[in-house]
Amino acid sequence: MREIDMPGKYNPTAVEAGRYDKWVQEKRFKPSENKKARPYSIVIPPPNVTGKLHLGHAWDTTLQDMLIRQKRMQGFDTLWLPGMDHAGIATQAKVEQRLAEEGVSRYDLGREKFVDQVWDWKNEYAATIKAQWGKLGLSLDYDRERFTLDDGLSQAVRKVFVTLYEKGLIYRGEYIINWDPKARTALSDIEVIHQDDEGAFYHVQYPFVDDDVTYEGKHYIEIATTRPETMFGDVAVAVHPSDERYKALVGKKVLVPLVNREVPIIADEYVDPEFGSGMVKITPAHDPNDFGVGNRHDLERINTMNEDASMNERAGKYVGMDRFDARKAIVADLEAGGWMLSVEPIVHAVGHSERTGVQVESRLSTQWFVKMKPLAEQALDMQKSDDRVDFYPPRFEGTFTRWMDDIHDWVISRQLWWGHQIPAWYHKETGEMYVGMEAPEDIENWTQDEDVLDTWFSSALWPFSTMGWPDTDAEDFKRYFPTNTLVTGYDIIFFWVARMMFQSKEFTGRRPFKNVLIHGLIRDEQGRKMSKSLGNGIDPMDVIEKYGADALRWFLATGSTPGQDVRFSYTKMDSAWNFINKIWNASRYVLMNLADDTKAELPADKDSFSLADKWILSRLNETIATVTKNFDKFEFGEAGRALYNFIWNDFADWYIEMTKETLNGDDEAAQKTVQAILAYVLDNTLRLLHPIMPFVTEAIWQEMPHEGESIVTAAYPTVNADLNDEQAEVDFNSLVDLIKAVRTIRTEANAPMSTTIDVLIKTSDENLQRIFKENIDYINRFVKPKDLQIAADIQAPDLAMTQIISGAEIYVPLAELIDLDDEIARLQDEIKKFQGEVKRANGKLGNEKFVNNAPEAVVAAEREKLADWENKLQATQNRLAQLQDAQA
Repeated sequence: MREIDMPGKYNPTAVEAGRYDKWVQEKRFKPSENKKARPYSIVIPPPNVTGKLHLGHAWDTTLQDMLIRQKRMQGFDTLWLPGMDHAGIATQAKVEQRLAEEGVSRYDLGREKFVDQVWDWKNEYAATIKAQWGKLGLSLDYDRERFTLDDGLSQAVRKVFVTLYEKGLIYRGEYIINWDPKARTALSDIEVIHQDDEGAFYHVQYPFVDDDVTYEGKHYIEIATTRPETMFGDVAVAVHPSDERYKALVGKKVLVPLVNREVPIIADEYVDPEFGSGMVKITPAHDPNDFGVGNRHDLERINTMNEDASMNERAGKYVGMDRFDARKAIVADLEAGGWMLSVEPIVHAVGHSERTGVQVESRLSTQWFVKMKPLAEQALDMQKSDDRVDFYPPRFEGTFTRWMDDIHDWVISRQLWWGHQIPAWYHKETGEMYVGMEAPEDIENWTQDEDVLDTWFSSALWPFSTMGWPDTDAEDFKRYFPTNTLVTGYDIIFFWVARMMFQSKEFTGRRPFKNVLIHGLIRDEQGRKMSKSLGNGIDPMDVIEKYGADALRWFLATGSTPGQDVRFSYTKMDSAWNFINKIWNASRYVLMNLADDTKAELPADKDSFSLADKWILSRLNETIATVTKNFDKFEFGEAGRALYNFIWNDFADWYIEMTKETLNGDDEAAQKTVQAILAYVLDNTLRLLHPIMPFVTEAIWQEMPHEGESIVTAAYPTVNADLNDEQAEVDFNSLVDLIKAVRTIRTEANAPMSTTIDVLIKTSDENLQRIFKENIDYINRFVKPKDLQIAADIQAPDLAMTQIISGAEIYVPLAELIDLDDEIARLQDEIKKFQGEVKRANGKLGNEKFVNNAPEAVVAAEREKLADWENKLQATQNRLAQLQDAQA
């Protein structure tokens, strides 16, 4: 036997140790820079430098690595560009949390020292993330690594901001925005998560100013509010203009309780007369809809809260109180003063900050905005052109389109210190505003806007800013942009995918990527989303420690269809490890049985190939075609199923077993043929597997006879039309059916393989007779017959077990081992099964829509199945009649 360095059991730790570092040192992941090759590029969705990678990252990046590894092997000039996102609010919140544990706030440090602390955090976690990328085996070109706050990307951000400002698409104004009082910053709508909170409708009296005004005999109106702490900002009460109940009250005034401010009753179409009493208080500084009403009626805007959501001086005696403490105190005072009519407990959806988790406030604030409508229209028009982005699955384009159709202006300023500071300056004396790529020359007379840009503003530029834009002559930009495929989760279509699309169209005139592959979320075994609160999160590094990266990658690659969630389970990880162990052991057997001069090349003399040889090569060909086709469609689950079935069933369980007869025989020429075919099939199989399982395939490949230094850059298998052999597949499957049929009989009769048995094969099909007789050695090895008969005129013994296969009846006389009643019962069950199949096929072929609309080949195949089931049914019924006659 040939000496190889492969232990008897697959050990992922040993297989993976040092291999990734070697690939990186050898520059295996760099573009080939072959100008004749077609470029293929992916930019990694940059993980936030807020912590470690989770299973979702592992899934996302595994799919990208599979694509880039396959394309590299297929001869494309591939670039997979790595990088990370500064993640403004998320990272700042983490660092502030760490400082708070030390009793320090960012304000104690000041902006410059605080930002230094955040850079320290970034460097710490960036190193962790890169180490995790290595554990996962990601074939990234680290020489091109980018960060959203590096100099090149910062220049791109300034260029985009200034250009949009000069076009009038970026503006500054006072508006109601979502406010995070913990992070003390504005949020965009999609950074707000709505969740059900317990609350109440507080029904409060607002007395009329004039004593002679009443409504329904009362000297007050009833106003319901869920937020009594905002009453100090009330400037009106509104009713619908067509609401007959209140027409006489429009123009009258009421008093706001506790404040005693006189406010008018106004008419505005915003009010829903069917909701509640049809009367609403108007608080323009604390509600986006009220803000619109206030603008239409020229009402004062009274902000009653500080940045941290404590009450300000406009809140009277409640100044300095937290908003929720103030609510309790105000409710108590309303009750004590007789203004509170009733309190109605409710559960309602309330906005919370995605990052800090605190309840969001609607707050009047001066912010920077992007005017979205023209940009959205441009992106939607792009989707009607040849330069469209194709979504996989296609239904997610509808998600994108709906959001773009209903787009609102995007608030892009954030009251943070970590991020791209807005390139706007204000003159210290005149108040004049200057926006530009660089600071004013007389900087001492100017103050830069303290706000930073929303994280998504910079990450929206990621596909082209990472390639050197705004330098449109940059080599990478010219060669690798637009990119080919973006892989991301459905939860950030709004946040990121849409923004990349409209920014790319606006600034490059092109789509940012050709395809966007949308995957789902990783859930636990019960289908729950993984979260800290549930304690059901799984660290991918822990999984790799136990099972290896290849097993995790196999599970992630093949565990679901595009767009669907996947449930993580250790049972599935056990199965993944077992599959790799099967590959390991099959490969070990093959390599140990190769000659020293064996090459992974097919012998020139195809006439020397056995039926099994022809069959396995035809099956390999079909597997190559299926895997390649499904990779192109991003149907990795289907590709995985094809690989699994070929490796486990066809190659390991059947072909390898059948080669043992030849390898242990005396025919040296036949041995050399089998050794070459084993090497060829294993070599191609490893190459097909490599994009999914990079470590174990490299380890095995290095033990094989091979050309080249690494499987990373080996050629990907292609279909060899000369190896397609449909007849060999049909013939071999008949042989397999025979072997399985006898094995079934042995199992049911409890006759172990160590005992020989008589086998009678009745068939009038001359081709079947030829197949069985030509492959008598295989039948002898796998069936262990004492007496083997193959003929058309065989008389079935009365006491025998029977199996029916296509074109043949198999009888095993086992009179001393079987019970006639049991065999009759079994045949009756078989008849029911065959009758069901005949009925199903007849129903399908009796359906005119199917017969008229299905492809002709599909209909023909269904007719062939029907004929086969009818033959099996008839043969089984005949055999049952024979046994029943014998019993009688």
